[in-house]
Formats: sequence, C-alpha cells, structure tokens
Amino acid sequence: MAPRVVSLVPSVTETLLSWGVVPVGVTRFCEHPELPAMGGTKDPDLERILAVAPDLVVVDREENRLPDAEALAGAGLELHVTHVRSLADVAPTLAGLREVLGLEGEGKDAAFPSPVRSERPPRAYVPIWRRPWMSISAATYGSSLLEAAGAVNVLAGHPDPYPQVPLDQVAALAPDVVLAPSEPYPFGARHAELFGGVAPMVLVDGKDLFWWGARTPGALGRLQALVASLGPGRGLGPDGGW
Repeated sequence: MAPRVVSLVPSVTETLLSWGVVPVGVTRFCEHPELPAMGGTKDPDLERILAVAPDLVVVDREENRLPDAEALAGAGLELHVTHVRSLADVAPTLAGLREVLGLEGEGKDAAFPSPVRSERPPRAYVPIWRRPWMSISAATYGSSLLEAAGAVNVLAGHPDPYPQVPLDQVAALAPDVVLAPSEPYPFGARHAELFGGVAPMVLVDGKDLFWWGARTPGALGRLQALVASLGPGRGLGPDGGW
C-alpha cells in the first residue's frame, strides 16, 4: 500500500501524481483544487496536516520555511526534505523520493534532452520579482535549466542565489532578451514597457523554468525550442533584428 503523503511542494505534487501517487494533502499553490489543501508553502496548516495522519510530509528547502519544517517534525511527523539547485540534482532527488515511497524501479522518468551548445548563445535576464527587482544566479535550478536550454544568464555569476539588482544595472550587462516568467511574479504582456531600457521581453512559463521533477524533461525541451527561436546572441538575428 502506498504511504499517505502530504506534499508541501507544488513540483513534488505534480511528480507524485504523474507516478500515480495521490497525496492526502497539498498546498493551495499546487493547482489541484480536488485535493485537500493544507495551507500554503510558507504557511502550512499544522492542525489540518495532523488531522489526515500522513505517513510522510514532503518539504523543500527552497519552497518551505525551516520553522514550519521544525514544527512538523516536532509534532511527530516524518519529513522527507528535497533540495534541488541544479538540473543535475533532479534525477538523484527523484530517485530518493521514489525510494522513500517504496517505488524503487517503478515509474522511471523520461530522459532529459541533451544540453544545447552555441557559439553565440543569447544572453538573458530573468526577473522573478519587482519592488525590488529580483533575479536568479547560477546557484539555482532555473539558471541551470536555462543554460542547458542554450542561453546565458547575465546574472549567473552573482554571489547571491536570488540577487536584487536594479534594472539600470541589468541594462549595463547588455542582455539580448528579458525572459519574464509567469511566476513567482505574474509577468505578462503589459510589463514589456518596464524593460524598454533593458532588452525585448519574451514571456516564459514559470512552471517550466522553476518546477523540477516529472516536468523537467518536457520543460527543458520547450525552453530549448524557445531559446532557439530567439536566434544567436548579440542582436538575436543575423541582421541584428528582433
């Protein structure tokens, strides 16, 4: 019998469901309203989680807060902690999750497309928040995925995983494109003018960029196609046009 699992990580919820494991509780951000909601990623409802008597609660060091994890463990719940900071972390993390669920050898995940290498990869800026402007560095899964898709993150070398860099400083880095994700901040077409002094804006599915797991192979393929459609860097086209 499969264990009773509460998933406080949206990408894990998506992965579990792809494996045929239906969680007994999820967060309101997991986008599965048919499943019992146990609060959010940053404010889980401990009483509701205890009420469903899970065998295991999955938390993530990026998605969830340490005080909440400590409260869950202090209440006697068994935790499985994930921490994915690069594309290379995905396969072993999924293997570890399968093992703790007793699914060894079942539901193998699709192979990742080969990373794209280009002589002139487009240089991209990825905003994830505004007020203040925040982005991602090489120490994040999203940046790792972007690199494998064939683009260069202009803030990859920043010492902070989620650097706060004003747009005028981003513009000085001469990105070719702004890849604006749909989450965690919901960027849309209306925001294009904000980046007028930086680079042309292209919208990207935030789940593809930041949700690791069963989604990763397809997300990488879609991002590779998107980056290929931009053309080479330093002008994003042989004639320097958009």
